[in-house]
Amino acid sequence: MKGFPDLPPVWFAGFCAAAWLLARELPLVRAFGPLFWGLGILLGLAGLAAIGWSAWWFWHKRTSIEPHHDPSALIVEGPYRFSRNPIYLGLLAMLTGYVLWLGVLSPVLLPWLFAVVLERRFIQPEEERLIDAFGLEARRYLQKTRRWL
Repeated sequence: MKGFPDLPPVWFAGFCAAAWLLARELPLVRAFGPLFWGLGILLGLAGLAAIGWSAWWFWHKRTSIEPHHDPSALIVEGPYRFSRNPIYLGLLAMLTGYVLWLGVLSPVLLPWLFAVVLERRFIQPEEERLIDAFGLEARRYLQKTRRWL
């Protein structure tokens, strides 16, 4: 798709729109209730916090946060001690929170599908670029740190 801004936030917005559309047009098993709404909001805020913390490390290390750019630093501090992909984990938490907040069952598989898109479209190529740029140091980090949590 020429001209399509192939960025994780764009994919995230598309998945949120799909969740809203499914909830509106095909509301299977409605009424998850206040517990799910609260959990959804909590997950959304936690995801946003993870993204902010992670983005700060990109700024601190003076490397590009854009997924299709070559890295100039290997970030292994902060949230990257626990997950190789805390920004994507944050987006996934936000989408999952949104699905819970919608309160219907129909979009429940969208977070899983979003994780697949993130892994194939962004994570795998990024990990290859890390290995190309940082060699053995990147390989050690990738072996030592889990992809998600």
